[in-house]
Amino acid sequence: MITQRCDWCGNDPLYVEYHDKEWGVPVFDDAKLFEFLILETFQAGLSWITILRKRENFRAAFDGFDYKKIATYNKVKFNELIKNKGIIRNKLKIKATISNAVAFMEIQKEFGSFSKYIWEFVNEKPLKNTYKTLKEVPATTALSDTISKDLKKRGFKFVGSTVMYAHMQATGMVNDHVTSCFRHQEV
Repeated sequence: MITQRCDWCGNDPLYVEYHDKEWGVPVFDDAKLFEFLILETFQAGLSWITILRKRENFRAAFDGFDYKKIATYNKVKFNELIKNKGIIRNKLKIKATISNAVAFMEIQKEFGSFSKYIWEFVNEKPLKNTYKTLKEVPATTALSDTISKDLKKRGFKFVGSTVMYAHMQATGMVNDHVTSCFRHQEV
């Protein structure tokens, strides 16, 4: 029997593994949520497979996605990142990652954790959609607009509505696996 998946993952083994094991699985760990926030930031304007292929390079370059370390990056570290051919060398996205780490910790101070903050937008429970085709899945929603605006108000950069909706999908705040996909019922 052939396993039915969302069409977007195609046959690329990296995409298939990501689809089957990560995408849409609820994430409540702050460190993992920050990792996805970094990856989504760098993905803006690029394909997700590009980011997945460079994920381990990002992990090494950004100290295992440790937001406490990233918040302390100085000009020397910034220049090192700009020269790192293993990642996306976008100055604005690198600067945003550093300032977002600081803003991330401010949210932790206010709410106790970033997870508590972000999951309150969905009442701590994933939203489960029932899209039949990929064409039905939106790029943004009113909720991703709201989250984006709130994060921007708190000093975050590169967190537009599309980035935030992708973050919601990746971290399981919303289940957008199409109804024919085996993962639709599992997550």
